[in-house]
Amino acid sequence: MGAQWKVKGKELAANARGKLFGRLAKDIMIAARNGADPASNSRLRLVVEQARKVSMPKETLDRAIKKGAGLTGEAVNFDHVIYEGYAPHRVAVMVECLTDNVNRTAPEMRVLFRKGQIGTSGSVAWDFDHVGMIEAEPTAKGADPELAAIEAGAQDFEAGEEEGTTLFLTDPTDLDLVSRALPAHGFAVLSAKLGYKAKNPIDPASLSAEQLEEVESFLAAIDGNDDVQNVFAGLAG
Repeated sequence: MGAQWKVKGKELAANARGKLFGRLAKDIMIAARNGADPASNSRLRLVVEQARKVSMPKETLDRAIKKGAGLTGEAVNFDHVIYEGYAPHRVAVMVECLTDNVNRTAPEMRVLFRKGQIGTSGSVAWDFDHVGMIEAEPTAKGADPELAAIEAGAQDFEAGEEEGTTLFLTDPTDLDLVSRALPAHGFAVLSAKLGYKAKNPIDPASLSAEQLEEVESFLAAIDGNDDVQNVFAGLAG
């Protein structure tokens, strides 16, 4: 959770999948502004690979690329906005949004943060590191994540969100470089993006079951907003 909070629960799988495709489509459109060819646009290549790994329909993927690159005649105007604050029980939160209407998103975020505390720019960011996050899985038995991290140029690594995966952490400027290098060291890249990692995460064990449920409910409400791309919470583990 210290890396990125995600919605839990199998009953949410269908809705989560639809939301994931919507978020990836936005990422693809933004990346495609710098060119529609993934071979010469590293940011686009990374998000296209991620979209293919989660079986995004090819029509949806191609349409997002063309729209973002301006090949359909439709305007793509998304603003990248970060909202900072605290969930209940002083859990720091960074909320990353892509919105076509900040005047809609801002008041919605203020309402969602009522059970916590919304902050000003920089009020929480100081307690997070801006890093590249690469989730990968071993392609061969005995693949060593520590050795792979060193040889691929990652700064650090830790257990991934899914069982058996590893989260490799990089300098933001090295995200594409490390993503390209990892397969040669026994790891297949599942996703790669820039994100925020808490410097001083709270141990969930320090919260009661009721308090943790309050935090989870708050994060789920934030994550459910259509303009939210990523939610990074200061929880360890």
